Amino acid sequence: MGCRGVNFFGAESLQNPSPHDILGRVGVPIAVLGAGSFGTCLSVLCGRENDVRLWARSPDTAKAIETERRNPRYLTDLRIPGRITATSDLAEAVDNAGFIIAALPSHALRAVMEEAAPHMTPDSIVISTSKGIEFETGMLMHQVLEDVLPDAQRSRITCLSGPSFAREVAQRKPTVVTVACEDEEHAMAVQAKLSCPWFRCYSTDDIVGVEVGGALKNVIAIAVGMSDGMGLGLNARAALMTRGLAEVTRLAMELGGRLETLGGLSGMGDLLLTCTGDLSRNRQVGLGLGLGRPLEEVTAEIGEVAEGVRTTRAACRLAERVGVELPIAEMVRRVLAGDASPAEAGRALMTRQLGREYDPNRL
Repeated sequence: MGCRGVNFFGAESLQNPSPHDILGRVGVPIAVLGAGSFGTCLSVLCGRENDVRLWARSPDTAKAIETERRNPRYLTDLRIPGRITATSDLAEAVDNAGFIIAALPSHALRAVMEEAAPHMTPDSIVISTSKGIEFETGMLMHQVLEDVLPDAQRSRITCLSGPSFAREVAQRKPTVVTVACEDEEHAMAVQAKLSCPWFRCYSTDDIVGVEVGGALKNVIAIAVGMSDGMGLGLNARAALMTRGLAEVTRLAMELGGRLETLGGLSGMGDLLLTCTGDLSRNRQVGLGLGLGRPLEEVTAEIGEVAEGVRTTRAACRLAERVGVELPIAEMVRRVLAGDASPAEAGRALMTRQLGREYDPNRL
C-alpha cells in the first residue's frame, strides 16, 4: 500500500504507490464505456493527460467521432481531442485499461459489463456513473457489478455521483462530486486520477448511501417537475424536496447507508441540482406531465434516458420489500403508470395521515 499525502486540491491521495497500484501504471489507457452525454464529457475530462478509449454501441457513432472529432448525437458542439480513440469493439476498449468508467444507462449496465468482464485486466478499477436500481433484482449498481465481475475485481468497484450536469462539465464549469468504494483506497485512486481545477472529487466508503442518493433524486425531481408544471408554487417545491430527501434517507439507511452521506454531494447536493436545474431530464419529464402531456411524448422529445422513469418502479418495489415508506415516490409511480393524474397525486400527498416531521423509528 502506498503512502498517503495531500494533493493540490487539499484531499488525501495516493503517493509513491506500489508497482501493482493503478496510479503507478504509466501510460495505461482509460476506458469509457458509453458515448452518451456523460460518457463523452468524462472521456474529454480524462483525455487531458491520458489516452482514452471511448466505447460506443453504434459503429456509426464511433466512426463519426473518429473522423469528425465530434459526437454526432450528444454534446455535438464539444470537440473531442486526439488522445481519445472511439471504438464499437468492447474487448478493444477495455483491454489493459487501468480505469474502466461505465457511463451506461442503469438498465444496460449488467449486459455490457458481463460482455466486458472476460477482457478486463484483473487490477483495473471500475467506476460506475450509472444511477438507478435494477428492477428484477432490487440491486444497486455496485451490486450488479459485483454480480457480473470476477471475485478479484469486486474490491475495486467504485461509483461516481453528485451534482454534475454533463454539459457544464464539458464547459469546464466548476463541478464537485463524490467517489465511493467500500475499500476507500480505490476511491482515492479515482479521486486523484479525475480531479482537476474544474472537477473536484471527494472520497467515501459509503457506496450504498451514495448510490441510493444518486438513484432516488431522479424520482423526486420528477415529482418537483410535476408540481412546477402545474404551477403549484415555490412552497410546494421546497416541501417536495425536503420530504423527498427524507424518503431517500430512509431507504438508504435501511440498506446500510449513512445519514451524513445523504446530507452531502450525492444526497442533498444532487437532489437540489436535479430538482431545480433546467438541464435535468427527470425534471423535464415531470414538467411535461404537470402540463398534462403524455409520458411517451415527453420522453421522446427529451431524446435521452431519464433514469427516474425506470427507477421509480424499482425503488417502490425495493422499499416495499424492506418495509420503508416512500409516499412521494409511490405517487410518482402511480402517475407514470397512468393510475393517477399529477393533481390527484398531489392531493393524496397533502391529505395523508398527519404525523411528526422527525420519527426516529423511521430513520
